[in-house]
Amino acid sequence: MTDPTPRPAVRVRALRRVFGDRAVLDSLRLDIARGEFVALLGASGSGKTTLLRILGALDGADGGEVLVPEARTVVFQEPRLVPSKKVLANVTVALPRGRSAHGLRALAEVGLERHADAWPATLSGGEAQRVALARALVREPELLLLDEPFAALDALTRLKMQDLVGELCRKHRPAVLLVTHDVDEAVRLADRVAVLRDGRLITDEPVTVDRPRDPGDPAFGALRRRLLDDLGVEAAPHHPSNAPERTEVGVI
Repeated sequence: MTDPTPRPAVRVRALRRVFGDRAVLDSLRLDIARGEFVALLGASGSGKTTLLRILGALDGADGGEVLVPEARTVVFQEPRLVPSKKVLANVTVALPRGRSAHGLRALAEVGLERHADAWPATLSGGEAQRVALARALVREPELLLLDEPFAALDALTRLKMQDLVGELCRKHRPAVLLVTHDVDEAVRLADRVAVLRDGRLITDEPVTVDRPRDPGDPAFGALRRRLLDDLGVEAAPHHPSNAPERTEVGVI
């Protein structure tokens, strides 16, 4: 008999990670379904990136169970391109030979097919981050880990990149974990938003705001206020305007 409940792409149980005498992650539990986009919020130092690094096999756990797909990729805040390789070679780096066509398709998806022979130094910040995204997607990951990938971009480029990532994730359907300080970004992109505090998820709820998500939507604003409250941040009045606006979480 077939199990009607599919196994999640990510299954974390009782995860613990200790630095010195401090448990950064303590009995943490998390599931991410295949094709689901989860945004993780938390103050600086709350363990968001530590969790992402454990899921990406870049760090180890001190206890608990972590089950993730073998096919997983990470996009960091910095593009981390190889300066001595052209754009296409950066996209296909470490892949078997003969994958140039796959790399070109990935570049076309991020709108950079004409930059295949360009050097990384000639790219803007947004273009370089799109190359990093193409490099991640060309590997056809079942789990895509995004570590504040838009933080270094200007406001307009940031919004464009958010739209691009949302579109590509809906097309490719990996499980996604986005680590961010930006509450509006989390609500705009995610299917679920979780808040990490004191080593555990104190909030984990679906985003039911209709797409495309407008910060001026009352439902968007209500969720935004709840998340800020969970983060211990007083919500400033939100005044929709033509200028992009962000609500970021600092150290609390």
